[in-house]
Amino acid sequence: MAEFAILPPLLGGVLIGLAAVLLMALQGRIAGISGILARLLPPRDRGEAGPALGFALGLVAAPLLAWAVLGEKPAQAIAAPLWLMPLAGLLTGFGAVWGSGCTSGHGVCGLARLSPRSAVAVALFMAAAFATVFLRRHLLGGVA
Repeated sequence: MAEFAILPPLLGGVLIGLAAVLLMALQGRIAGISGILARLLPPRDRGEAGPALGFALGLVAAPLLAWAVLGEKPAQAIAAPLWLMPLAGLLTGFGAVWGSGCTSGHGVCGLARLSPRSAVAVALFMAAAFATVFLRRHLLGGVA
């Protein structure tokens, strides 16, 4: 098992929290990724598309920048067929719509605002994640 370093996840958490606070303070918006990305889809308000596009580009640019600065790519790999990735993304998107928000909106912003709906949503998607890992590791014989 790889050695755990505390600084990168701590710094990442601080940056996520800071981004959520700034977005709420400056624009009165929740930092939910699915909601931000939905502003790029039609029908869209042109005034909201620019910041949403900047956010989406930041999602792609940030790991590339970290890779360039740190000089090494992450040691993580996904052992799944490439066609499964878009399917997983679509299912996650449908879940975000049905759950009235995504994991970042409910988990980061909703819990911070003490939202009961977000507490239920987080409990449900964490339970689903635990069940998925248990099934993959112990019943299907794979690594999750």
